Amino acid sequence: MKDYCSEFGTYLSDVKGVSPNTLDSYLRDTTDYLHFLQNIKIPSPVMATQETVEKYVARLHEQQKSTSTITRHTASIRCFYQFLILNGEASTNPAKGIKLEKAPQKLPEILSGSEIELLLAQPDTKQPKGCRDKAMLELLYATGIRVTELVNLNVGDVNLHTGVLYCHSEKGDRIIPIYQQAVTAVSDYIFRIRRTIADPGDGQALFTNLNGHRLTRQGFWKIIKGYTEQAGIAKEITPHTLRHSFALHLLENGADLRDIQHMLGHADISSTQVYIHLLNDHVKEVYNHCHPRAKLG
Repeated sequence: MKDYCSEFGTYLSDVKGVSPNTLDSYLRDTTDYLHFLQNIKIPSPVMATQETVEKYVARLHEQQKSTSTITRHTASIRCFYQFLILNGEASTNPAKGIKLEKAPQKLPEILSGSEIELLLAQPDTKQPKGCRDKAMLELLYATGIRVTELVNLNVGDVNLHTGVLYCHSEKGDRIIPIYQQAVTAVSDYIFRIRRTIADPGDGQALFTNLNGHRLTRQGFWKIIKGYTEQAGIAKEITPHTLRHSFALHLLENGADLRDIQHMLGHADISSTQVYIHLLNDHVKEVYNHCHPRAKLG
């Protein structure tokens, strides 16, 4: 079968302008779909029908993939056929008639204030790795930035004197305040540790691995997973958990939703409003746990 993914990848990045994460997901999904076609003896994707795509979706269900994963796979295939049509290689899109399933809205995991303190206390700041990790965790909770934005930061993006972070993303730039403990942690890392591990040829990356190269998303995910286990926190924590906790804790303490929207970099206020539902659920949980009459059932 022809190597479609290389040209499709160019289309996604140059024409659609998708993010690197979306590019990786779409290419991975399309590769899986093309392997499926090979296994059922369909020599070319242009020979597939809607029934073929439905069989592929059924296989994903058999593999017990989540609704969100199946929806993403379907969207990837639909986009792939749009590319083939634009390229003059296909005349119809067999995935067009496949209904995208709506995943049930899953409210994000949130850390309590005490769990945040416990997590932030884990890195051993006497060690280079611990000093760097402490700075990253503090900065992530201080600003609510995405992990991709964290690992893409350069030294000049943090103004230690004024206590602000300049965050650059595809959706625009924003300035976010940093609390003093985070400023202290980042300052300690920059002036005491970074110069000893950063590779001068690797640009101005703020956070690097111990080999001196810019840290990756996957690298940071392993770091936070390790400290979660070390702290004995039972919740399933991801780098995004600190972002969600940042937003809810601000809302709990009276921050305006529009200000939180700006700091999170949400284009639409509806993305930020999920934290109102989280706050309401949290208040109910506290009420049922703490009110003496609520305990009577």
